Amino acid sequence: MDMGRESRWEKDAMTVEIVFALVTAVALAAAVCAVALALTLVFDLAGPASKGVLMAGALVGAAVGTWRLVRVLYRFDAERRKGH
Repeated sequence: MDMGRESRWEKDAMTVEIVFALVTAVALAAAVCAVALALTLVFDLAGPASKGVLMAGALVGAAVGTWRLVRVLYRFDAERRKGH
């Protein structure tokens, strides 16, 4: 780096990493929600039980997606600071 200024390559790498983090976080959250939906369909849940499982799936999906997003971006930042 040249005294704090980022090169075009570094900006492009950062953009790619942000998009990767967002896409994988959304995919992971969607997969968790799909598992919750599959559980309600497989066990033929109805009413409050179905609603509870779907709500739990949405909450866990959001938490897992957020965890993935933070983890990928933190790892990228740590590697960038090391100079890799």
